[in-house]
This record gives sequence, C-alpha cells and structure tokens, in this order.
Amino acid sequence: MTETITLEEARDVIEAAEEAAEEMGLAMVVTVANPAGNLVAQHRMDGAWLASVSISRNKAYTAAALQMPTHELADPTQPGESLWGLQTTDENRLVVFGGGYPLEADGDIVGTVGVSGGEVPQDMAVAEAAVDAFEDLR
Repeated sequence: MTETITLEEARDVIEAAEEAAEEMGLAMVVTVANPAGNLVAQHRMDGAWLASVSISRNKAYTAAALQMPTHELADPTQPGESLWGLQTTDENRLVVFGGGYPLEADGDIVGTVGVSGGEVPQDMAVAEAAVDAFEDLR
C-alpha cells in the first residue's frame, strides 16, 4: 500500500497555506489530495471565489495525476508545443498553470496541494508555504 498524507497533516498544510494567504491579504481555497488525486481535505477562506473551489481541487489532482508541479506545464502546453491541448483532456481536470504541487516523503509522492484565489504567482507562493509546512512535518 502506498503511503498517503494523513488528515491531520492535511489540516496542518492547509493552516500554513491560510496563514500565508492572510499575510498577502488574500482569500483562497486550499485543497489537499492523496497520491491518486482524491480529496483528503479542502478549506475555503471567507470571501474566496467560488470558482477557486474546483480550480484548487483540479490543481491538486493535476499534481497527482502527472506527478509534477502544475506550473511546469505552462510552457509545453502553449500552441505549437508538444503538450498543446493537454488541459482539454482527462475530463478537463488538468490545470496547466501554477498553484499545484506534489507533497513528497522519502522520494515518494504521498499527497498534493492545490491553491487558488490569487494571481498565479500568489497561488504558487501560498502553495509553496504549504509544501514547506509539510516538509517540516516529515
């Protein structure tokens, strides 16, 4: 059986992300998924966009499904590039811009985090705070 992030760890990751979002003055949605991309926990801060609920979940899913940060898909999915159109596959769940990251332990992906609610660099910064918090837990 593959190791997976626990609910308690997911809560800690979400808390760290929320603190980072608050420091930036943003209301965001943070999603934590297991290695298969299935929901473990999700938190919508007061005032966060409703659309960010599905976007953050899809960022977490993408990081699991493709085992990489979502921002790494931005360039190869541009028109004329090798992965052009990727975001229209897998029932339109794949996100090709930043804010989704794998959570790793001992070289294995044990979960993922997806953040939505700001501009892409803001989503990435908040998600990176979540990744850092997870690494501190392990």
